[in-house]
Amino acid sequence: MTDTDTSYREPSAMRVSLRTAAILLVFMLIFTALMAGTFGVTAPLLEASAQAERLRLINEILPAKSYDNDLLHDQIVVPAATALNTADDTLAYRARLGDQPVAIVVEAIAPDGYSGQIALLLAISKDGRLLAQRVVRHKETPGLGDYIDPKKDRNKQRPWITQFNQLGFDQVPLPAWRVKKDGGHFDQMTGATISARAVTNASARALVWVNAHHEALFSLAAGSRLESSK
Repeated sequence: MTDTDTSYREPSAMRVSLRTAAILLVFMLIFTALMAGTFGVTAPLLEASAQAERLRLINEILPAKSYDNDLLHDQIVVPAATALNTADDTLAYRARLGDQPVAIVVEAIAPDGYSGQIALLLAISKDGRLLAQRVVRHKETPGLGDYIDPKKDRNKQRPWITQFNQLGFDQVPLPAWRVKKDGGHFDQMTGATISARAVTNASARALVWVNAHHEALFSLAAGSRLESSK
């Protein structure tokens, strides 16, 4: 083949660019399809896992035998509430036994922990008692203030947080719903009062809030949104 042979031409830069772009587009489409397929398969599994973990936490403070409804679906949306110190929407779960209201599970934040916010999950009975509560997120000092979390509390026989179980304002009046160092009813660990004070005060505010919104919380249809949450 001579220099004057016109049957062969070097591919132009434009043609090479177009071919490369086409190849990349095919790979992108294949990758996108694979990702979409993977998400479609894993999303229900991840959601089921999250639901199971949520129910496990709830059952720590509200025994499964105490209700017979699908608690995770008997829920209402609670807008940000000053008393609960929540900045965004949260969910409240209603427990029922034989269609009769038993308890409600709400989220609350103690803003004044030693190392920041302490997130709480509380089960409050239909008659206004704090059945139990758990710390679900915190940054308190390991070995000192983290005893508010029963998994970290060294007293496994009677973790600190269990002293709130089954109490209402008829047994511990609101003015006494404080740690003993502040003249209240509840114990705290020496040298780590701030964490205990934060949880105690937050639980009092949550109990007051639930009692104030009692009727709406239990009567709204599942999936509804509470209109007034302050």
